[in-house]
This record gives sequence, C-alpha cells and structure tokens, in this order.
Amino acid sequence: MSIPDFQSFMLPLLRFAEDNDEHATREAAESLAQVFQLSDADKEELLPSGQNTIFGNRVYWGITHLKHAKLLESTRRGFFRITQRGIQVLQQNPSRIDHKFLKEFAEYRQFITPRRDKTTSEETAESIVETITSQTPEELLEGSYQSIRQELAQELLSQVKKASPIFFEALVVD
Repeated sequence: MSIPDFQSFMLPLLRFAEDNDEHATREAAESLAQVFQLSDADKEELLPSGQNTIFGNRVYWGITHLKHAKLLESTRRGFFRITQRGIQVLQQNPSRIDHKFLKEFAEYRQFITPRRDKTTSEETAESIVETITSQTPEELLEGSYQSIRQELAQELLSQVKKASPIFFEALVVD
C-alpha cells in the first residue's frame, strides 16, 4: 500500500488525541500505521535524501498543520494534546480534515500565507499554497532538487555536444 498524503493523516490524528491525554508523536505514528494498514516496508521507506522516512515526515507535518490551526497543542518536545477547538471540530463529525478545512481558522491562514511583495499576485500566492497541500516541504524540496539536477545535466550535455560534437559522438559510441 502506498503511504497516504499528510492531509489524510489529520482527521485520524485528531481522533487519536480525542481522549484529551498527552500523546507522543511516536504513539500517534503507530496508531496511524494501524489505521492505514501500513507494512513495515511502507513505514521504513525513505525520502530520496535518505535522512527521514516518508511516513514519519507525513505524520510530523500532519501534526504541525493541526497545531497551527490550534486543534492540537504541544505539551513538550515530541508530545501533543488536543485543544478545546479540536474537540469542537470532532463534535462537528467532519468527513475529512485537510488544508481547505483548516483555512477556516485565522491562525492557520496566517501560517500558510506566504509573505508577498507588492508584485506577487493573489493567484500566484494561492497556487503556492495549493502546491503545499499534496506534499510535505521536504518532499517539495527533494523533488525540486532532483528536477534541477536533471535540467542541469541535460544542459551540460547539450553544451558539451555543441562545443565538441566529435568528442560527444565518441563518448556515446563507447
């Protein structure tokens, strides 16, 4: 099974914290792995950087977005608790909590609104915000890095081919 995006984790995270107890992020991750029936291989799959797991990264960002909407609060490093607002949201029985849902809260809108200069249009700002909804920041950075590397490699090969077509042909043949 593929790992759901971080937004899919938000409602189960809030339900996990519904008991109003303090919870470790590690506990929440274990619960989510069961809810989504993730295998050990799924949970251990690394981001391209090899530094963090995709699953752990998405759990972290799900919690982060819920905290910025004031649905969860940090109690200490690596621990959180549901807030009164979070309890009220669960009483509404939402079918999904995602970026669109969280935009209802002013604190969340402030968190996601990029700082803009006067030349940046509202449409550009909204497209930036929509981009962050499907991937975590680390996934965006890694994807951008890979894209830049591929573009640079293609450009470099093109320049070598232009500068020395005979050398390039010999390189391709060998």
